[in-house]
Amino acid sequence: MQSPLFAFTEVQNQDHYSLQNSYLLRVRLDGNSGPDCLARKGSMVAYQGMIEFDGEYQSHQQRGARYRTGEGLDLMRCSGQGTVYLANLAQQIHILDVDHDGLTVDSAYVLALDSGLHWDVIAVDSQFGLSGTGQYNLNISGSGKVALMTSGKPLLMPVTPDKYVSCDADAVVAWSSSLRVQMQAQTSSSSVFRRRGNTGEGWELNFVGQGYVLVQPSELMPPQNMPLGGGLRAQYGLGPQGSHAQNQGNIWSN
Repeated sequence: MQSPLFAFTEVQNQDHYSLQNSYLLRVRLDGNSGPDCLARKGSMVAYQGMIEFDGEYQSHQQRGARYRTGEGLDLMRCSGQGTVYLANLAQQIHILDVDHDGLTVDSAYVLALDSGLHWDVIAVDSQFGLSGTGQYNLNISGSGKVALMTSGKPLLMPVTPDKYVSCDADAVVAWSSSLRVQMQAQTSSSSVFRRRGNTGEGWELNFVGQGYVLVQPSELMPPQNMPLGGGLRAQYGLGPQGSHAQNQGNIWSN
């Protein structure tokens, strides 16, 4: 049997997380020595070996945070010995090492993370108390790996004390938790509900400090985020992720 398909056979390595290709994450599990993998529910496309899949328990705080903010993670625990392949809507996948600086990310872009990592739902600062794609995000801390998804090849922008970065709120995927963030609407109108005239530009996030910002070449959220509250109402801060008051400093944790 011959076919160009044989160019896409399994990648062989001993890495815990690795990319089979741009759209498939390969997770190698060893229940005796390594951490379990917490993956987005329904993201498994194939596996080899003795792998078990269990629903990840959500605490009362996690369920409460999801109800109040629309932000959270629906996860399954992958454990055992073998290899698991994860994917979601053929989105591009990127592996990051989380260190002491931490990572802030929209839950819609998280594909998988090590079970030893800790995540909290946090409020993003907004001088108007309104949101673009979401006033709340996840702060992931600890030491381990996270796999993120983007629609297309992303742009990683460095932020330094003498060079701040401003991004469209609908295009931002993640940023270093050490950065200071402010959400605002650049508009000449006295009403913050009005977008920038007829330019089609709306809310933006301003980042100051030392770290990095990850931006994708798309301003559309992936379809799996829609049930959390989107559309025109959310765009103007009126939907389930809208102005539930300014909760800077409020944290719901796992």
